[in-house]
Amino acid sequence: MKPGISLVAVGHASSLFLAITFTLCVAFDLLFPARAMYQTWQALLPGFEWLSWQGFFLGLIESYGYGWYFALVWVPIYNVFAARSASAKKTARQ
Repeated sequence: MKPGISLVAVGHASSLFLAITFTLCVAFDLLFPARAMYQTWQALLPGFEWLSWQGFFLGLIESYGYGWYFALVWVPIYNVFAARSASAKKTARQ
């Protein structure tokens, strides 16, 4: 069995997690404006505008993109170390 994890699975899972989190944070900001953190979103998401549909959808797309960025960097690194670990275990058994 080949060690490692699927880039596509991690990409979609991470991206969906961040998109859902972004949506929940925007809803929280609307419900509790005194505790709003939209200034943080403006710093993290280029082009994000508070309280516009265009800004919301841009933030959603960028959040999804950050999930893929994470997957594209993290999964290959993980798979390299998983392969090395499996190789070391195989060598130790011989």
